[in-house]
Amino acid sequence: MQAFTDNSMIYAALGGFHVGDMLMQLFFFIVLLLLVRKFAWGPVMNMMQKREEYVAGEIEAAEKSRADAEQASKEAMEQLKQTKQEAQSMIEEARNAGTRQQEEIIAAAKAEADRIKEAAQADIQNEKEKALQALQDKVASLSVLIASKVIEKEISTQDQEKLINDYIKEVGEDL
Repeated sequence: MQAFTDNSMIYAALGGFHVGDMLMQLFFFIVLLLLVRKFAWGPVMNMMQKREEYVAGEIEAAEKSRADAEQASKEAMEQLKQTKQEAQSMIEEARNAGTRQQEEIIAAAKAEADRIKEAAQADIQNEKEKALQALQDKVASLSVLIASKVIEKEISTQDQEKLINDYIKEVGEDL
């Protein structure tokens, strides 16, 4: 009995815990753990697993979206660069075409000016020949007229000069 009282003292010193109560509590705790594991732990872990997969999927989708955006950005930059090069090429072609057209217009204008100049010179030559012909005809008719007047009367040198001057004035008025 001494031993029992000694054990009681130990239990009393430990706060009054009894081994039977502790074993009973340990048994119910293990049963509770098994029930929690079977009914709560599995669904909670499944839910956590699904959440983890969802988050991993979202991260993967975000990474893929970022990679796609970078690729699209690179493609857009390349397309912009190509468009700028094409625009520069078109501007250069237009500039060259304008220069060629300018040269063609200048050449055509020079050719036209030369043609007009030649035509004008031909017209001047024709008019000059016509004027010379008209002058020759007038001189010939005047010569015939003077000769006929001289034949009609003999005139003195003074009369002859006066007659020539009168006819020259007359010819000047006709021209």
